[in-house]
Amino acid sequence: MRPHPGPDDIAALKRLLAAASRPLMIVGGGGWSAAAVAGITRFAEAFDLPVAVSFRSQDLFDNTHPNYVGDLGSATAATLTRRVKESDLLVVVGARLGEMTTQGYSLIELPRPKQTLIHVHADPEELGRVFQPDLPINASPDTFAAALKGLAPDAPPAWAEWTRAANRDYRDNLAPGVVSGALDMNVVMKVLADEMPKDAIFVTDAGNYSGWVQRYRQSTVYRSLLGPTSGAMGYGVPAAVAASLVHPERETVCFVGDGGFLMSGQEIATALQFGAKPIILVVNNGLYGTIRMHQERDYPGRPVAVELQNPDFAAYAKAFGAHGEVVERSADFAPALARARRAGTAAILELRLDPETISTRATLSQIRGKGKAKA
Repeated sequence: MRPHPGPDDIAALKRLLAAASRPLMIVGGGGWSAAAVAGITRFAEAFDLPVAVSFRSQDLFDNTHPNYVGDLGSATAATLTRRVKESDLLVVVGARLGEMTTQGYSLIELPRPKQTLIHVHADPEELGRVFQPDLPINASPDTFAAALKGLAPDAPPAWAEWTRAANRDYRDNLAPGVVSGALDMNVVMKVLADEMPKDAIFVTDAGNYSGWVQRYRQSTVYRSLLGPTSGAMGYGVPAAVAASLVHPERETVCFVGDGGFLMSGQEIATALQFGAKPIILVVNNGLYGTIRMHQERDYPGRPVAVELQNPDFAAYAKAFGAHGEVVERSADFAPALARARRAGTAAILELRLDPETISTRATLSQIRGKGKAKA
């Protein structure tokens, strides 16, 4: 059973859009299909709406589309958070508006947002549970998108420049971030963008390194991104093996930290047993990086229990019969990736990263400078 929007819901949606001057649509959550994605895209184009996605939902809207404005998650640009606060209408389709998407419930006022809120969700218990919408619509993404077919504004939307400016902000945020050390993750992302096919499936585990995927990987194909919206470590390798088995005709690339890999990396044995061929990029900085970042931010210079004693991950791969290499310099990544793609089996590329580079936006020293010591 899937709930459907009624004609009164769609009429009210159109009226609220006509009254807006700075609208923003946010799509996310589950229950999507290729048809729903196409329908929401047509709706966004008809009303020239800027479209953001919720945490790790980038493949729900073409990231190269002129209406795309970025993701609301752990790597959100400051310009996008400002636009959420400045908007006067939020059209939220499928997303719960949870902690990650709302930056710890700081982007949208509780319980009544200052923006007019249209919230579309398949679970009636979710509507009004945290944020009280002006127009709650109990519908799945599929049925909502189908109900929008043929809907068009009565006059050209008045917010064209608002949408264009938001898209420019997103494109500006694709400029390389701060790095240190011999291996530049910006180079890694550039090589992947240039070499991997557009339908490649990217999988990310949980951790700060996932910010590079979320910020720089431009998804253009529905279903091409897998990631734990719960933030659970250990997700990446099993998900990449599953993706490769379900879609053997597509290439799969997995980003996982050294800590996350040590939780479930043995599933490389499953890949070898059943013929899955994911390329696993183990981002090895010798740390539980996210925890270290929070420690340095709140208690500068006082890290506790975050260093890892790691194996040689390339040798680990070879012990299973997979392809394995260590990459320590930017110039070595492209040829290593090419060899992994030609290997004909699962592969692990261990990317040895400077622990000083802890996120896409800041180094440890910068985080320490912003932190405040506490008793």
